[in-house]
Amino acid sequence: MNTSRFITLEGGEGAGKSTCLAFIRDFLEQKGLPLVVTREPGGTPLAEEIRTLLLARRDESVAPDAELLLMFAARAQHLNQVILPALARGDWVLCDRFTDATYAYQGYGRHQPLATINALEQLVQGSLKPALTLLLDLPVKEGMARAAARAEKDRFESEQDAFFERVRNGYRERAAAEPERFRLIDASQPLANVQESIAGILTQWIAEHAS
Repeated sequence: MNTSRFITLEGGEGAGKSTCLAFIRDFLEQKGLPLVVTREPGGTPLAEEIRTLLLARRDESVAPDAELLLMFAARAQHLNQVILPALARGDWVLCDRFTDATYAYQGYGRHQPLATINALEQLVQGSLKPALTLLLDLPVKEGMARAAARAEKDRFESEQDAFFERVRNGYRERAAAEPERFRLIDASQPLANVQESIAGILTQWIAEHAS
């Protein structure tokens, strides 16, 4: 199994993840690489149902540990049904969010113990991690201003700025701790500059890992 072909895209609200995901997908496909594009939470019918549960706004408050366990339940299904089979076939996998998002949102954002998240990570994933993680970094106020133009907000998007500040700090701390895996991209730049940065990173990565 070639885990060097497992690439994830991370970032906070308004960082341009959807646009950049489409750019990365097109870039990799134009290189003729066999590619599976997926997302978290989600990626399978069952995991997408869990995603709906997680994102829905509701009168009942969601306990942080319940939210955390649902994230890993969806991930377990996603790994077994999509990601691991794709890597075993030799495909490239591009995933919109993965476990780094759990550390950032549930760990730093919700104050869930990082040791608990690490234990669940080991249980569900073992040693598997993305080989390359592109992190779109953007000041929270700018990101929220961009996101304000969206339709009705989901349960996460409805959080206060302080929550997203913690999320951003969590992402940046993880990037600083694993510089060999993360590539931090300034998402406040014009989109063309962001995509140029991504293309440069991917060109080098493919040259080193395509064979």
